[in-house]
Formats: sequence, structure tokens, C-alpha cells
Amino acid sequence: MNTEAAITGAEILVRCLAEEGVEHVFGYPGGAVLYIYDAIFKQEKFQHILVRHEQAAIHAADAYSRSSQKVGVAIVTSGPGVTNAVTGLSTAYMDSVPMVVISGQVPSHAIGQDAFQECDTVGITRPVVKHNFLVKDVKDLAETIKKAFYIARTGRPGPVLVDIPKDISMHKHVFSYPKEIEMRSYRPVDKGHSGQIRKAVQLLLAAERPMIYTGGGVILANASAELNKLVDRLGFPVTNTLMGLGGSRASSDQYVGMPGMHGTYEANMAMQHCDVLIAIGARFDDRVIGNPKHFAQNARKIIHVDIDPSSISKRVKVDIPIVGNVKDVLVEFLAQLDAAEHRPNAAHLSKWWGQISEWRGRECLKYPTSDTIIKPQSVVEKVYEITRGDAFITSDVGQHQMWAAQYYRFDKPRRWINSGGLGTMGVGLPYAMGVQMANPDATVACITGEGSIQMNIQELATCKQYHLTPKIIMLNNRFLGMVRQWQQLDYGSRYSESYMDSLPDFEKLAEAYGHVGMRIEKPGDVDGALREAFGMKDRLVFMNFITDQSENVWPMIQSGKGLSEMLLGSEDL
Repeated sequence: MNTEAAITGAEILVRCLAEEGVEHVFGYPGGAVLYIYDAIFKQEKFQHILVRHEQAAIHAADAYSRSSQKVGVAIVTSGPGVTNAVTGLSTAYMDSVPMVVISGQVPSHAIGQDAFQECDTVGITRPVVKHNFLVKDVKDLAETIKKAFYIARTGRPGPVLVDIPKDISMHKHVFSYPKEIEMRSYRPVDKGHSGQIRKAVQLLLAAERPMIYTGGGVILANASAELNKLVDRLGFPVTNTLMGLGGSRASSDQYVGMPGMHGTYEANMAMQHCDVLIAIGARFDDRVIGNPKHFAQNARKIIHVDIDPSSISKRVKVDIPIVGNVKDVLVEFLAQLDAAEHRPNAAHLSKWWGQISEWRGRECLKYPTSDTIIKPQSVVEKVYEITRGDAFITSDVGQHQMWAAQYYRFDKPRRWINSGGLGTMGVGLPYAMGVQMANPDATVACITGEGSIQMNIQELATCKQYHLTPKIIMLNNRFLGMVRQWQQLDYGSRYSESYMDSLPDFEKLAEAYGHVGMRIEKPGDVDGALREAFGMKDRLVFMNFITDQSENVWPMIQSGKGLSEMLLGSEDL
């Protein structure tokens, strides 16, 4: 007989989080979660970080997860607390980030009565989470939390929301946390089919123009070491998507750059003209392959490795599907390669590399330099040089995001933290907070724009409160840059509502929050300013780089075009 005293649902929740090894929780209190916050006050197992907006809590927990292999945790209150969290949930869902979000709900008896701060949390969040729960009995709370963490981190990861009515957090029950969980309706597959892997190995070894295309699934599965072994062993060219940067080493000669809308000429041409393509943890999305009909014009055999069977043949028909955890599949791939009698045909491979070298000769990432105006690309290159490629880089969304992806060469996984699928502006600063909480001794830099940073700029206060010291590198071109670029190319240079003509004094604003502000206007001052900023280890430094307003991100594939239909610069317009 269990003689342990009954405790409140709020105390049960706090103990569940401790059982899961949670060390940091991001959140914002409100009426429906006050019992939970009272229980948090009484415990010492984890630290709560008070953000200034619920959206930032979800983004910070998201980046905490992306940069640490842990499950991020956030708490929001009912009604507007939940609706403010939806963008963060959707951002994490699109990028398959494991997270558990606890939301407060009005008391059970008031649900459906249009109570104060009530909304249909389960209904609202269902399309943007991997799964959600409404806890109806305190006896089910511990098991529900266990299920939430299990679902979030297994299979194709994703955010899980647990909605807890206020009375459930007050009711009492004896605490018991399950060690293991089994769910009849949820049994993700880890091991790939050996026969399919054997077929894939044979196809790769017989290829004349092979290509390895990898995505965020490699990062999520912690399979970078295995991928690099595969790339080295085969000697094939490899490309990492925006979400997969760092999955294979950017410093390797076999790395041909990022593919897609703003990918390199050589990566896109190799993707289009290869005869065997192996896609590993990537999903052939619209920003990578452009027009699927154009992509399908060239006959090629496609191998697709993914944990999620619904992603396979979703946009592009594949020849050899392999469903399984990327790491497990690559381990078997390597074993079967070792056992194989054949090796890749050296003559065919040499000819293929010759063609790729010719494409590389176009130098598609070259840009005109200037002695009078700061080029945004040069700032990113200088950040890479000063940090030796070893920093955690967060970004917002837009031109600055693409320049960061193109010019900061990632050799390690989980160092590039950005919103890929949803393309959410405002993530950069809360992402930097989450990264630094997870990696307190690391160098963290947020590359942002003057539009994006203002969407969550209030989090400068959170950084001050918790002594977070990321370096904010704002590439300020006084435009919503990517919007302006599209308007220039596709809308007759009619810059409708894309000019930011009432910007604050960012340096004074940073100082008002208790941080260091810098304004850099001359190319000759870039190096010194960055070195000074990164030298201030114990301060958040907000750097306002006044950059070239007319600079565009090249290469670019316009909407509806195919991979080989790239614009390499203004001369192609």
C-alpha cells in the first residue's frame, strides 16, 4: 500500500518535470497557472526564465531544444497566453523540434461557458502540434506528462501541448511517475529495412553522377558523425539544406554548398543533373527543388531515408524508400558498404567532379566589395573569421538569414538555429536566449535585420535579468529586405510598405535596457567593432551595421522556376 501523502496537481507537474531531468523552463504566469507557479516557487530542481511575451517563451524553449538535444519546456496561461504561443508552436512543428508546452485552462466546470481568458486550446493548437492533451482528472496528469515527453522526442520529433484546467492543478493525488510508457496507437519505427538498404547501396555504388542531399533529419537524429563517414567513404558530393547546415562539414571539399532558392549554382546543378540521388532526412520542399515538374524532367533514381513515412514520395516520387531513424539507417549503410564487393567507379566519379568543378568556377557567391558602404555579406564573413566558425548562430528571417546561411560555414551540427519551414520573423533574439541557457559557456551571435528584431525586442529585458550576453549583429538596410528584393524582381520595383522610415535609435534603445549599443557605418570599422564586441564576454552588445540598401541575395530561383533556372546576379535580370 502506498502511504505517500497526496499532493496537488501543480506539485505533481513540477515533480514530473524534475523526473524528466528538466533544468530550464521558459514561461509567463497568469491566472490559470498560478497554482503551478506557486509550486515552481517552492522547488529547486529547475530554473524558470520569465520572458516578456509568450511567443518568446516558445521560441526560447525551441532553440534550447535545437541546440542541446534536450526537450524544451515552456509554460503559458489560458486564452491570450495560448494564442500568443501558437506562432512558436507552429515554428517548432514545421521544423520537427521536440518540445513540451504546458498551458493553463479555465476550471473544468467553466470550459465551454465563455469564461474569462478561455479559448479552445486543443482545437486551436491541433494543426500546429504533433499531439495535444486536455487533462480531465488529476489521476491522469503524471502519465500524460510522461506521454507528452515520449511523443515529443521519438519518431519524427515535434511539440506536444498539455492543457491543464486550473482545478486539476489544485486537486490532490498521490504522485507516481511511470518509468516506461507504451502507447498502442503510437509505435515509431527506428530500424530501416535491410533489403531496401542493400538495394540503395548497390544503386549508389553503380552511379555515374551520384549526389548526397541531406536535411534537418540528420541533425535531429544526431547522425552527423555517421553522415560524414558516409561522405568520406563514398567520395560523393554532398549538399545540406537550410535546416541541415552543419550536418556534414562545410569545410570539406566534397561539400558543394546549400541547395535551393538561394543555394549555390554547383549544388543546384548537381541536384538537377545527378543520376542517383540519396535524400537523407530531407523532404524535397518547395524552397529546395523549386518546380517539381522541372525537377522531374531529368531521369534519375532517388533513394529517400526518413523517419516519417508520410514525407516519402510526398512531393517527388522516389524509387527506394527507407523508413527509419537516420542514425540507425546510416549505421547499417556503413556496415553494408564495408561488406560490399564493389567500390564507386573512379573514372565516372572523376568525370562528375570535373563537371562540378566547372560549375564551381562560376563563383556564384562572389559579390562586389566597397570601401565606402558596408556589404552585409562581408559582415557575416568577418563574424565567421573572428569566431573561427565555432559560434552558435541564430537568425531571424529574410535576406540576413540567407547571407548567414551562405557565408558562415558550419562544420558542426546544432550550431545554426533558424526558422526554416515557417519562416518566422522575431525568433532571433529569443532563440539566442534559449541557446545560451542550454550552452552557458558558448559564444552566441544573433544575425538579424531591423525589421525582424523589433518583433521581439522586448526580450532585451529578459537578457538583462538573466545575464544573457549574446552578440546581436543587425544588418540594417532600412528595408524589409527580402520583401524589397521580390518587389524589385517581380513587382516592377514598386516598394509597397517595405521601407522602414521611422526606426528607433537602436544604440540608445539597447543602452536603455542596460546593454552596450554600437553603430557601425564604415567598412573599415567592421573588423574592429566585431572584435571589441566579442571581447566583451559578460555584456550583451547590440551592433547596428548600416549596410548597402540595394544589395540582393544571389543566386535566386524565382517562384515557379526550376533548379537550373537560377539568377546569379543583377546581370541576369
